Amino acid sequence: MDRNTLTGLVLIFVIIAGSFYLLQPSDEEIKRERQLQDSLARARAGIEQVDTDTTTLATAANTAVDSALLNSPFGRASIGDEQLITLENEHIKATVSTKGGRVKSVELKDEKTYDGQPLMLFEGDHNKFGLFFSAAGKNIMTNELFFSTTGNNVHVTGQDSAAITFRLAYANDKYIDYIYSIRGDDHNLGLTIVTKGMQDVVAPTESQLVLNWEAALSQKEKDMDSERQRSTLYYAHGDNEVDHLNTAKDDEEDIKDQLDWVSFKQHFFSNVLIAENGFKGGKINVYTSADNQIVKLFAANLRLDFSRQDINTYPMHFFFGPNQYKVLKAHGYGLEKQIDMGWGPMKWINRFITIPVFNFLDGFHWGYGLVILILTVMLKLVLSPLTYRSYVSMAKMRVLKPEMDQIKEKVGQDNAALLQQEYLKLYKQAGVNPLGGCIPLLLQMPFTIAFFFFFPNLFELRGESFLWVKDLSTYDSPITFAPLPLIGMDHISLMCILMTGVTLVSTWYNNSISGAANAQMKYIGYFMPLIFLFVLNSFPAGLNYYYLLSTVFTFGQQLVIRQLVNDDKILSIIEANKKKPEAQKKSKFQQRMEDYMRQQQSKGKK
Repeated sequence: MDRNTLTGLVLIFVIIAGSFYLLQPSDEEIKRERQLQDSLARARAGIEQVDTDTTTLATAANTAVDSALLNSPFGRASIGDEQLITLENEHIKATVSTKGGRVKSVELKDEKTYDGQPLMLFEGDHNKFGLFFSAAGKNIMTNELFFSTTGNNVHVTGQDSAAITFRLAYANDKYIDYIYSIRGDDHNLGLTIVTKGMQDVVAPTESQLVLNWEAALSQKEKDMDSERQRSTLYYAHGDNEVDHLNTAKDDEEDIKDQLDWVSFKQHFFSNVLIAENGFKGGKINVYTSADNQIVKLFAANLRLDFSRQDINTYPMHFFFGPNQYKVLKAHGYGLEKQIDMGWGPMKWINRFITIPVFNFLDGFHWGYGLVILILTVMLKLVLSPLTYRSYVSMAKMRVLKPEMDQIKEKVGQDNAALLQQEYLKLYKQAGVNPLGGCIPLLLQMPFTIAFFFFFPNLFELRGESFLWVKDLSTYDSPITFAPLPLIGMDHISLMCILMTGVTLVSTWYNNSISGAANAQMKYIGYFMPLIFLFVLNSFPAGLNYYYLLSTVFTFGQQLVIRQLVNDDKILSIIEANKKKPEAQKKSKFQQRMEDYMRQQQSKGKK
């Protein structure tokens, strides 16, 4: 090794040693590097970053995480700032958020809550609306993603209309559009969902998208218990058949056939989603919330067919409005069937008689106290022939009471079959039908029960006052107190007290003129109104007002009829019937009763 080579090697060694010494990191630099690696490790593990003094390190960690997120399906839409756009017309004000492209809140401008606050059908981040599907092995829920829009707040009136598009972009030519539209004078918010180029994004195994809609509906009426009892999820399926989930308990159902619409229905208001081409079934449920301010929790997962084509369009619209029969019926789709008008004949009485008559009277714009009064008078006049026949039959039984007592003494109470047979002979001779008083009353019962469903669900009474009653759609409570043990009663309804008092007076009068009523039946007559005092105490004042008027007019009819019906004249008719030939034709009822008595006697002899 020559001198020059040796000198070169020495210099190289000196340079390397010097570089290692001079360029080695300081303790502070080693600490920073260690913190950076720890931050990255925490971010990958999903652990929240804490106690970092250096903003540069936090930015580096977040940048690494954001980079991975941005590269995932719809990654760029997972980050953004929420922007709120309002679509408003004469009836509703809907606020749509760019987060999820969903309707975040809806205000019904024409109405207030029971305590005078703006009536929000729903609002807040706990409400959800979005599509659910898989893409690139990841579950996508659009409710959590940020849409973009170039639209601004709109306010339309009359025949004007406007539309705003919210876009969720996967790529320039692959996106999902929510197109919201609104017209001036209605309760609708149009929504058309369009998918463009998504056939290559949605997982190839999926032939359907799931539209998830959830809402927590807050209290709007004075009586939370009553509001919960009349709130549930309604839906139309099959041939426009309308059904609903249970109102008394939590319920869910998986519908396999087509769904035309789904409604999150409260007592007096509905949030309805209507699909023009229908949903391909779905799972729906309703739950009672532990929150005393939330009436119920609603959820619907609705299936939409997804075709492997460039563009798929799903036209639909929301109805946000009152459960007013004429408003829902005018909207179509059978939405008025959400209003519980009873079952069997009561439903048809309310739909085809009571509602048209009420709407006719309502057209005069009188106070609802007067409308209910006139409605009651009209009903009593229509039913007066039945009331007259019932009273005349009761009068005949009263005239026969002395003879029936004689038969009872002669036969005795031990042989009930023989006693009834002798009674039937007397009825036959006198030409009296013992059920003549019951049949007219039974024919009137469907009308009486029909109003039991009609008034509690009558939207027109909401917020309407009469005399001391501030709201005819709920109970009046001039006297309140702490809830009573067991029954939980915390108020007294004056309208219910008046109704009960008049019913007791009417019962006393009927018992005093009815010779056929025994002591036991008389006590039952007094006992029933007292039971209804507790049952109807929390029912709407409008219903108790109707029953009060109905009882008063029935009592008045009985007083008038009693003046027209002469017991002596009835007795003379009965005596004349007795003198007629015994071979007079028997009624079917009498014939069946005689056959039954003979069978009972023959069994007794055996």
